[in-house]
Formats: sequence, structure tokens, C-alpha cells
Amino acid sequence: MSVNQDIFLIINSFANQNIAIDIIVIYIAKLTPFLFISIEIILFFIFKLKNEAIFSFYSMLLALLFSKTISLFYYHNRPFVDNLGISIVEHLPDSSFPSDHTTFMMAIVISFFFYSKTKKLFYMLFAIALLGGLSRIFVGVHYPFDILAAILVGGMSSFIIFKVSNKLQMINDYILNIESKIYKYFK
Repeated sequence: MSVNQDIFLIINSFANQNIAIDIIVIYIAKLTPFLFISIEIILFFIFKLKNEAIFSFYSMLLALLFSKTISLFYYHNRPFVDNLGISIVEHLPDSSFPSDHTTFMMAIVISFFFYSKTKKLFYMLFAIALLGGLSRIFVGVHYPFDILAAILVGGMSSFIIFKVSNKLQMINDYILNIESKIYKYFK
């Protein structure tokens, strides 16, 4: 057994012990990405932090591109494919490394760290994104290193987007110009 499998078995051993906890963790595992989509929408439309929302969206796209590229070149079984632990949700037996759900959430939340207007959001939401990742281990569809890799991919992507944000501002301006025209049209 590897350290990755040992840690997985410790976290996953809590599954199927209490139906109420299982239901809560399943909802966390499945729904936390939607929370981050909602946060993006709220930042853009309600709080008018449009650039920050767009940059975090770019970070998420880049992170998922990296994640899918990694999956093409490195295949890693999911725990249930290795007949390890208990899986309490259905999932395709595709590559588990890195976790797409966690990559998605971490790219968004870590990007908030780099912008002064959203830095407090990072501190509030990082734990939720981490809980979303850990819940994927609990339900039996990811190993701990899948989650760790997702955090690294999300962080790296956010950092890259932050470093090139001045160059991307032209695209943001174009998007915001179109958004303004649409808004005026429907006003």
C-alpha cells in the first residue's frame, strides 16, 4: 500500500457509517462547484467586480485545460477501480488525477487571493473548496494526491493568469464593452 492509498482509506472509512453524514457529504461533493459558479455570477453582476470575476474565470479555464492535458498523458485509476474502500456515488472509471471538481474550485478561489478586492473572499472560501475536494475522497472517487494535484494546478493557473492580467485586460475590456451594449439594449 502507498501513502496515497493509506490516507484514502482513513478518510473513506467514515463513509457508510451514518446515513445523514453520507447525504451531507454527497451533496458537498456534487454541489460545491455550483456554489463557485454562483459566486462568479454574483461578483460580476451584483458586486460589479467584473475584472476579478473574468480573471478567475480565465484561471478556471486554464486550470481545466492543464488538468485534461495531464489526464491525457498520465492515467491514474480511481479508488473503486482499484477495489479500494467504499464508493457511495456513481462515477465513470476515467482517470482521477487531478480532480476536475477540485481543480475547478481551487482555480477560482486561489485567483481571488491575487486581487485586493477579492482577497477576503479567498480566506473565506478556500476552506469550502478544500472541503469540496476532501468530500470527493470521502465518497470514494478520488485519492488524496488527486486533490493535492488539483490544488497545485489551480494555484499555478491562477498565478499565471495574474501575471499576464495586464495583457488580458484588452480582452476583458472587449467583453465588458459587449456586456454594456447588451445591458443598454435591454434597459
